[in-house]
Amino acid sequence: MNDMNDAHDGGQDDLFGEAPFVDEELDHDRLEEELREAGAILDPVPAELRRIAIEAYALHDLDATIAELTFDSLVDAIPVRGAVDVPRMLTFHSGGLTVDVEVTGDGLLGQVLPPQSAAIEVLHGPRATAVLSADDMGRFSCTAPPTGPFALRLRTGGEVVVTEWLRA
Repeated sequence: MNDMNDAHDGGQDDLFGEAPFVDEELDHDRLEEELREAGAILDPVPAELRRIAIEAYALHDLDATIAELTFDSLVDAIPVRGAVDVPRMLTFHSGGLTVDVEVTGDGLLGQVLPPQSAAIEVLHGPRATAVLSADDMGRFSCTAPPTGPFALRLRTGGEVVVTEWLRA
């Protein structure tokens, strides 16, 4: 027992016979810089992934409320025999706000409930591809069908609501 204590008292690491590691000698900033350089050379982040990450960050809106998808006819509806090319029906809820959307090959048709005017943006990335207006009855439409992932951003009065992202 005394031999082990003597080894520690003398400043020697009893396992390897070396002096213990002293953290104060390490320059953390320099180490971080060297690790970043090594990572950039040995395993660089693909340009497309970097672009997608920047676009995703640009979409965050701290004031926005997320509208949850509560109905999707692709998942929740009972299929009707003989029906072809049926529109996709979506319902989103956020607090007291409901958004019903019909997605077809011809575009979007929807309504904000309770009925109210709203500015609506169809998002396909960090920027809106279509800017729509809901009338006093809450109705809106878009003649361009969404392609790929999309979401809706609604501005009603002082509230901003963003729907979940979906594939068209």
